[in-house]
Amino acid sequence: MTPRTRSPLTRLPVSDRRGSTIVEFAIIAPVLCLILLGSFEVAHTLYMRGALQGVLQKIARDSSLESGTEAERMEALDAQVTQSALGLANHAEVDITRRFYRTFSEAAAAHAEDWDDTNGNGRCDNGEPYEDANHNNVWDADGGSEGQGGAKDAVVMTVKVSYPSMFPLRKLLGKAAADTSVTAATVLRNQPYGDQGSFAQPVSRNCPA
Repeated sequence: MTPRTRSPLTRLPVSDRRGSTIVEFAIIAPVLCLILLGSFEVAHTLYMRGALQGVLQKIARDSSLESGTEAERMEALDAQVTQSALGLANHAEVDITRRFYRTFSEAAAAHAEDWDDTNGNGRCDNGEPYEDANHNNVWDADGGSEGQGGAKDAVVMTVKVSYPSMFPLRKLLGKAAADTSVTAATVLRNQPYGDQGSFAQPVSRNCPA
């Protein structure tokens, strides 16, 4: 009778664990790398947000002391913010928006202009009547007006910076590369270079259909 041949695996001693560490590391290493890259990505994003917030607040404080027309001040402020943002991320896209209010309390509250929400969807639409308090012919969900404003107005300045991710986490997960975006905002008050403007009585208008 021909003796049965045994598999090479059956000839190995049960207690032989040589090479097991390499196998275990090969299994754990990809997961560990993903966790590390994810941590680096989150940490860098938090750093960018904090740095951008600090830059924005400093520039906004400095600009509130400068003189000039609204257009000149907006242009100078935009240039400083953009330059500083590009210093943080070379290939960043910078988007700057402003909303101004008559007081800091109005800026903090950011209440929508009064309207009759007949359909209860929380939006001004379908021709619903509203009170145009700032006379800009648009219902404002935050009650503010677009732009830098005038004397003594409180301005909410928001900067959004989008830049290519520094860590290839999405590619490793098989997803398309996407930009990382961070946002910073600050409130400043225009210097009192003149008498503060005021709005006339609210005008009743209708929301877009």
